Amino acid sequence: ALQFVESGGGSVQAGGSLKLSCSLSGFGADGSDMGWFRQAPGSACFLVAYISPGDSIYYEASVKGRFTIEQGHDKNTKYLQMDDLKPEDTAVYYCAAGLGSFPARATATCSGRWGQGTQVTVSS
Repeated sequence: ALQFVESGGGSVQAGGSLKLSCSLSGFGADGSDMGWFRQAPGSACFLVAYISPGDSIYYEASVKGRFTIEQGHDKNTKYLQMDDLKPEDTAVYYCAAGLGSFPARATATCSGRWGQGTQVTVSS
């Protein structure tokens, strides 16, 4: 099974930046896709960024131009660079993998599906 090691997140003021890290290991890690979902209280779990094994990238419309997926030091590590953060970006962010070529853009809950999640809080 896939295993996730996540880091990053924290609290910043609007306009600030944060960088999330995710490393995959275990069966299926090599050559896997990777993405980040986020879930705010009372909201569904939404895909915000995704990279396929062939390096095709998707960004949710509200983060396009502000969030960037970056390649890490090894093929199973990637980063989500988040710039110009807004209060509406506040959520728990979850690293995800094994999503397939056409990942679902939303699901009811993120918890328990992939990584443990990391809190991002943006104050105005």
